[in-house]
Amino acid sequence: MPRFFLETIAEDDIQITGADAHHIGYALRMRPGEHLTVCANNIDYDCVIREITKDTVFLDAVSKHACAAEPSVFVTLYQAVPKAGKLEEIIQKSIELGVSRIVPVLTARCVARPKAAEFQKKLSRLQKIAESAAKQSGRGCIPEVAPLHTFAEALESAKQADCGVFLYEGGGIRFSEVPLTGKKQIALWIGSEGGFDPKEAEAAKAAGFYPVWLGERILRCETAPQAALAILMHLTGNL
Repeated sequence: MPRFFLETIAEDDIQITGADAHHIGYALRMRPGEHLTVCANNIDYDCVIREITKDTVFLDAVSKHACAAEPSVFVTLYQAVPKAGKLEEIIQKSIELGVSRIVPVLTARCVARPKAAEFQKKLSRLQKIAESAAKQSGRGCIPEVAPLHTFAEALESAKQADCGVFLYEGGGIRFSEVPLTGKKQIALWIGSEGGFDPKEAEAAKAAGFYPVWLGERILRCETAPQAALAILMHLTGNL
Protein backbone atom coordinates (compact mmCIF):
# COMPACT_ATOMS: atom_id res chain seq x y z
CA MET A 1 0.00 0.00 0.00
CA PRO A 2 1.42 3.48 -0.86
CA ARG A 3 2.86 5.24 2.19
CA PHE A 4 3.10 8.97 2.91
CA PHE A 5 4.27 11.08 5.83
CA LEU A 6 2.75 14.12 7.56
CA GLU A 7 4.40 16.08 10.39
CA THR A 8 1.00 16.84 11.95
CA ILE A 9 -2.42 15.39 11.26
CA ALA A 10 -6.05 16.34 11.81
CA GLU A 11 -7.74 12.95 12.07
CA ASP A 12 -11.14 14.26 10.97
CA ASP A 13 -9.75 16.04 7.90
CA ILE A 14 -6.56 14.42 6.60
CA GLN A 15 -5.03 16.19 3.62
CA ILE A 16 -1.93 15.55 1.53
CA THR A 17 -0.62 18.48 -0.50
CA GLY A 18 2.34 19.43 -2.65
CA ALA A 19 4.59 16.93 -4.41
CA ASP A 20 3.04 13.94 -2.65
CA ALA A 21 -0.44 14.96 -3.80
CA HIS A 22 0.81 15.25 -7.38
CA HIS A 23 2.47 11.84 -7.07
CA ILE A 24 -0.75 10.24 -5.85
CA GLY A 25 -2.94 11.72 -8.57
CA TYR A 26 -0.61 11.70 -11.57
CA ALA A 27 2.21 9.19 -11.06
CA LEU A 28 0.24 6.54 -9.14
CA ARG A 29 -3.05 7.45 -10.87
CA MET A 30 -4.98 6.72 -7.70
CA ARG A 31 -8.69 7.47 -7.54
CA PRO A 32 -11.34 8.12 -4.85
CA GLY A 33 -12.16 4.95 -2.96
CA GLU A 34 -8.60 3.60 -3.04
CA HIS A 35 -6.57 3.09 0.13
CA LEU A 36 -3.19 4.40 1.23
CA THR A 37 -1.26 4.74 4.49
CA VAL A 38 -0.48 8.06 6.14
CA CYS A 39 2.17 8.12 8.90
CA ALA A 40 2.39 10.81 11.57
CA ASN A 41 4.16 10.68 14.94
CA ASN A 42 4.82 6.93 14.61
CA ILE A 43 1.11 6.21 14.03
CA ASP A 44 -0.09 4.52 10.82
CA TYR A 45 -3.45 5.65 9.49
CA ASP A 46 -5.21 3.41 6.97
CA CYS A 47 -7.01 5.95 4.80
CA VAL A 48 -9.42 5.94 1.88
CA ILE A 49 -9.25 8.70 -0.72
CA ARG A 50 -12.34 10.91 -0.55
CA GLU A 51 -11.42 13.47 -3.20
CA ILE A 52 -8.48 14.45 -5.40
CA THR A 53 -7.98 17.98 -6.70
CA LYS A 54 -5.09 19.49 -8.62
CA ASP A 55 -2.98 20.09 -5.54
CA THR A 56 -4.68 18.29 -2.62
CA VAL A 57 -5.73 14.76 -1.74
CA PHE A 58 -8.53 14.55 0.85
CA LEU A 59 -8.65 11.40 2.97
CA ASP A 60 -10.86 9.67 5.51
CA ALA A 61 -9.18 7.60 8.23
CA VAL A 62 -10.51 4.05 8.41
CA SER A 63 -8.28 2.84 11.24
CA LYS A 64 -5.06 3.70 13.05
CA HIS A 65 -2.40 1.84 15.00
CA ALA A 66 1.15 2.28 16.26
CA CYS A 67 3.66 1.64 13.51
CA ALA A 68 4.98 -1.89 14.05
CA ALA A 69 8.20 -1.09 12.20
CA GLU A 70 9.40 1.46 14.75
CA PRO A 71 11.97 0.04 17.22
CA SER A 72 11.64 0.38 20.97
CA VAL A 73 15.02 2.17 21.14
CA PHE A 74 15.99 5.52 19.65
CA VAL A 75 19.38 5.00 18.03
CA THR A 76 21.40 7.96 16.82
CA LEU A 77 24.15 7.01 14.38
CA TYR A 78 27.20 9.25 14.62
CA GLN A 79 28.82 8.49 11.30
CA ALA A 80 32.27 9.80 10.40
CA VAL A 81 32.03 11.23 6.88
CA PRO A 82 33.21 8.66 4.29
CA LYS A 83 34.51 9.19 0.77
CA ALA A 84 32.39 9.59 -2.37
CA GLY A 85 28.73 8.55 -2.19
CA LYS A 86 29.08 6.06 0.67
CA LEU A 87 27.11 8.25 3.07
CA GLU A 88 24.01 7.88 0.89
CA GLU A 89 24.19 4.09 1.15
CA ILE A 90 24.79 4.30 4.90
CA ILE A 91 21.73 6.50 5.35
CA GLN A 92 19.53 4.21 3.29
CA LYS A 93 20.56 0.93 4.91
CA SER A 94 20.70 2.24 8.48
CA ILE A 95 17.14 3.57 8.21
CA GLU A 96 15.99 0.20 6.90
CA LEU A 97 17.57 -1.35 9.99
CA GLY A 98 15.86 1.02 12.41
CA VAL A 99 18.11 4.01 13.11
CA SER A 100 16.21 7.10 14.30
CA ARG A 101 18.72 9.89 13.60
CA ILE A 102 21.95 10.22 11.63
CA VAL A 103 24.65 12.72 12.54
CA PRO A 104 27.51 13.10 10.01
CA VAL A 105 30.75 13.82 11.89
CA LEU A 106 34.08 15.21 10.70
CA THR A 107 36.73 13.19 12.54
CA ALA A 108 40.52 13.33 12.44
CA ARG A 109 40.91 10.48 9.95
CA CYS A 110 38.17 11.45 7.51
CA VAL A 111 39.60 11.50 3.97
CA ALA A 112 36.63 13.50 2.71
CA ARG A 113 36.67 16.88 4.49
CA PRO A 114 33.71 18.98 3.32
CA LYS A 115 33.14 22.44 4.73
CA ALA A 116 29.98 22.83 6.82
CA ALA A 117 28.44 25.23 4.26
CA GLU A 118 29.29 22.86 1.42
CA PHE A 119 27.75 19.92 3.27
CA GLN A 120 24.64 21.94 4.05
CA LYS A 121 23.90 22.18 0.32
CA LYS A 122 23.75 18.36 0.15
CA LEU A 123 21.51 18.01 3.17
CA SER A 124 18.17 18.26 1.34
CA ARG A 125 19.20 15.44 -1.02
CA LEU A 126 20.34 13.28 1.91
CA GLN A 127 17.02 13.93 3.67
CA LYS A 128 15.13 12.84 0.54
CA ILE A 129 17.13 9.59 0.57
CA ALA A 130 16.10 9.17 4.22
CA GLU A 131 12.45 9.74 3.32
CA SER A 132 12.59 7.23 0.48
CA ALA A 133 14.19 4.61 2.74
CA ALA A 134 11.58 5.25 5.44
CA LYS A 135 8.75 4.74 2.95
CA GLN A 136 10.30 1.60 1.50
CA SER A 137 10.90 -0.02 4.90
CA GLY A 138 7.51 0.86 6.40
CA ARG A 139 8.82 3.21 9.06
CA GLY A 140 6.47 5.38 11.10
CA CYS A 141 8.66 8.48 10.83
CA ILE A 142 11.38 9.95 8.66
CA PRO A 143 14.70 9.87 10.54
CA GLU A 144 16.54 13.18 10.55
CA VAL A 145 19.88 13.63 8.80
CA ALA A 146 21.58 16.33 10.89
CA PRO A 147 23.99 19.00 9.63
CA LEU A 148 27.72 18.25 9.71
CA HIS A 149 29.16 18.15 13.25
CA THR A 150 32.71 18.45 14.48
CA PHE A 151 33.90 15.62 16.71
CA ALA A 152 33.63 17.86 19.78
CA GLU A 153 30.07 18.93 18.89
CA ALA A 154 29.01 15.35 18.26
CA LEU A 155 30.58 14.14 21.51
CA GLU A 156 28.68 16.74 23.51
CA SER A 157 25.43 15.83 21.76
CA ALA A 158 25.93 12.09 22.30
CA LYS A 159 26.32 12.55 26.07
CA GLN A 160 22.54 12.98 26.24
CA ALA A 161 22.04 9.30 25.32
CA ASP A 162 21.45 6.57 27.91
CA CYS A 163 24.24 4.51 26.39
CA GLY A 164 27.08 5.26 23.99
CA VAL A 165 28.94 2.71 21.85
CA PHE A 166 31.78 3.22 19.40
CA LEU A 167 33.28 0.62 17.11
CA TYR A 168 37.02 0.54 17.69
CA GLU A 169 39.55 -1.55 15.84
CA GLY A 170 41.94 -0.93 18.72
CA GLY A 171 40.00 -3.40 20.85
CA GLY A 172 37.13 -3.38 23.29
CA ILE A 173 34.28 -5.46 24.59
CA ARG A 174 31.77 -7.48 22.59
CA PHE A 175 28.34 -6.07 21.83
CA SER A 176 26.78 -8.71 24.08
CA GLU A 177 28.72 -7.20 27.03
CA VAL A 178 27.27 -3.71 26.60
CA PRO A 179 24.62 -3.07 29.31
CA LEU A 180 21.62 -2.32 27.08
CA THR A 181 18.82 -3.43 29.41
CA GLY A 182 16.39 -0.58 29.96
CA LYS A 183 18.23 1.78 27.65
CA LYS A 184 16.01 3.84 25.32
CA GLN A 185 18.46 6.37 23.84
CA ILE A 186 21.57 4.85 22.27
CA ALA A 187 24.44 6.65 20.55
CA LEU A 188 26.30 4.50 18.02
CA TRP A 189 29.62 5.80 16.66
CA ILE A 190 31.18 4.52 13.43
CA GLY A 191 34.52 5.72 12.07
CA SER A 192 35.48 6.60 8.52
CA GLU A 193 37.87 4.60 6.32
CA GLY A 194 40.71 5.08 8.81
CA GLY A 195 38.69 4.44 11.95
CA PHE A 196 39.06 6.63 15.02
CA ASP A 197 42.18 8.46 16.09
CA PRO A 198 43.46 7.20 19.49
CA LYS A 199 42.80 10.63 21.04
CA GLU A 200 39.20 10.48 19.84
CA ALA A 201 38.84 6.98 21.26
CA GLU A 202 40.15 8.17 24.62
CA ALA A 203 37.74 11.13 24.57
CA ALA A 204 34.85 8.75 23.86
CA LYS A 205 35.89 6.46 26.69
CA ALA A 206 36.20 9.44 29.04
CA ALA A 207 32.63 10.40 28.11
CA GLY A 208 31.48 6.97 29.26
CA PHE A 209 31.08 5.32 25.85
CA TYR A 210 31.86 1.64 25.41
CA PRO A 211 34.50 0.61 22.85
CA VAL A 212 33.17 -2.38 20.92
CA TRP A 213 35.28 -4.74 18.83
CA LEU A 214 33.65 -6.70 16.02
CA GLY A 215 36.44 -9.25 15.58
CA GLU A 216 39.47 -9.79 13.37
CA ARG A 217 37.77 -9.16 10.03
CA ILE A 218 38.11 -5.59 8.79
CA LEU A 219 34.77 -4.12 7.76
CA ARG A 220 34.40 -1.23 5.34
CA CYS A 221 32.98 1.95 6.83
CA GLU A 222 29.75 1.43 4.89
CA THR A 223 29.46 -2.19 6.13
CA ALA A 224 30.22 -1.50 9.80
CA PRO A 225 27.02 0.47 10.58
CA GLN A 226 24.88 -2.23 8.98
CA ALA A 227 26.55 -4.95 11.05
CA ALA A 228 26.42 -2.91 14.26
CA LEU A 229 22.79 -1.89 13.85
CA ALA A 230 21.71 -5.45 13.06
CA ILE A 231 23.40 -6.68 16.25
CA LEU A 232 22.04 -3.78 18.29
CA MET A 233 18.48 -4.30 17.08
CA HIS A 234 18.74 -8.02 17.81
CA LEU A 235 20.05 -7.45 21.34
CA THR A 236 17.24 -4.99 22.11
CA GLY A 237 14.56 -7.32 20.74
CA ASN A 238 13.89 -5.29 17.62
CA LEU A 239 15.10 -7.77 15.01
